[in-house]
Amino acid sequence: MSVSSPTSDGVAPGGGSGFAARLWRRDLAHYPEAGRRYAYLGIVVATTIVLYYLLYIQYAVATSIITHFHMTFRYFIWLSVIGNAVGAFSSLLAGLADRWGRANLVVYGLLIAGVLVLVLPHSPGKGTYLALFALLSFIEGIVLVATPALIRDFSPQLGRATAMGYWTMGPVIGSLVVTSVTSATLDTSSWQDELRYSGYAALVVFVIALFGLRELSPRLRDQIMVSMRDRALIEARAKGIDPEAQLKGHWRQMMRLDVVGSALAISLYLLLYYAAVGNFVIYFSATFGYSEQRTNALANWYWAANAIALVAAGLLSDRLRVRKPLMLVGGVASVVFTAIFATLATRPETGYYTFAWVFVGIGVFGGLAYAPWMASFTETVERHNPAATATGLAVWGWILRIVVAVSAAFVPVVVTSVTPIVEHGHEVQVAQAQAGPALAIVNKHPQIFAELGKYPPGAAPKELQARAAQEVGLPDLATVQKAQPQLAVLKAHGAEVKKASEDGPGQWQTWWWVALAGQVIFIPFIFVMTGRWSPKRAREDAEEHQRAIERELAALEGRA
Repeated sequence: MSVSSPTSDGVAPGGGSGFAARLWRRDLAHYPEAGRRYAYLGIVVATTIVLYYLLYIQYAVATSIITHFHMTFRYFIWLSVIGNAVGAFSSLLAGLADRWGRANLVVYGLLIAGVLVLVLPHSPGKGTYLALFALLSFIEGIVLVATPALIRDFSPQLGRATAMGYWTMGPVIGSLVVTSVTSATLDTSSWQDELRYSGYAALVVFVIALFGLRELSPRLRDQIMVSMRDRALIEARAKGIDPEAQLKGHWRQMMRLDVVGSALAISLYLLLYYAAVGNFVIYFSATFGYSEQRTNALANWYWAANAIALVAAGLLSDRLRVRKPLMLVGGVASVVFTAIFATLATRPETGYYTFAWVFVGIGVFGGLAYAPWMASFTETVERHNPAATATGLAVWGWILRIVVAVSAAFVPVVVTSVTPIVEHGHEVQVAQAQAGPALAIVNKHPQIFAELGKYPPGAAPKELQARAAQEVGLPDLATVQKAQPQLAVLKAHGAEVKKASEDGPGQWQTWWWVALAGQVIFIPFIFVMTGRWSPKRAREDAEEHQRAIERELAALEGRA
């Protein structure tokens, strides 16, 4: 039986039959009707959301994880660096989805990721935690490529931006789920509970994907589909396509400026997004004194605005049939709002809702740029070889994860103040609160306590102790002696933390300017991608394409 002969549910047979085979053989012999197509797209989006919920929950409870495992801040940063480096190379591996298919990578990858996150809270030490997180990042790198490849397969070009807008909501809604759940539950839950919540959610979506997700056969997905009107011709052509021949030289075909350069440009454009995911809790805690819960509540404004904008931008882009004008407007406006955010970094008096509205602006215009970009990128890849969609996305995924890894490694290099604040800030804050009365006494009699400080506690000469008792008074002296552990903490780390608190805002501001520079670099690469600037010209192209489709169908019918 040929691949084009379907079973009763449209799944191409082969490789066994029965219930077990249906959980592995997922190829569709025919392009699905609208209802089933939307169901497949919905499963892919739900999978993406829960995957990023799994990945990003670590950063929302970063300070708790650092404290629990006695990590240095630099060690925690290297969790992200190593995880993204591993994810980069697994993204390249996922380029084989053009040969192996996409659906099983998504379904079983989600199962493994969910189990890993359920195991993470039981890590006996930070080394085990690092190893498990690296495995989780490996899975994420594969799914990062396979899910947008499925979205492309099930969305013709005239609906591509909307579909990619929904897919791009995956990381954003994943972030929104993280901040919403943690801001609502962290006062009664531990960081271990937060990880478990995400793991349970992943297993629920896995069951749905296991039974519900399908994918196009290679002969169908290896063609360019402009609109749903192309469906009959796509299926007619499929009988004469050799998938293996289509893939010859596919890696070489992706080594083009419009593919590699655009992938690098969007990765740099997202530097602020990476910082929001990985560093906002630490930044607002160190600079503005926000708790994990308050910072996550603030980030909700960013994620919610971005999620809505992604879908709206996709709908608008498909209606106008252009990508580049929206990318340009979104890119330029993002630069403006990021500049405003950067200027607020050194102003501790900035209010919560000022940041909230700035985040709304960044989120809206980021969505306006990104959803059309995803559509344009897959269309740019299709222009070179439609059979190499996953290969092109693998190049993008590799570059994206390398940029994330490098940016994560450079945060503590640029923001040197963050290490002492994360490692000792809370300890110093508690010591100051507990040793307040003792500090007042020491500051009132600096000379005598300076002399006592030359000796270990209780080892000062008796004459000095007697003079101290006379000048300070026995009750006050006892208060100071009782607070010796806290005073030792302040002596060891107080000055360092104080200096870091003073230097931190300016250093973070430097990093926000770096993120802004990444957004500026993105703008010229818009011009190298495929697609029209004029909606009128884009409509004319679509009309000409439809006439060509009708001519080819008529020729096929004539030969038949």
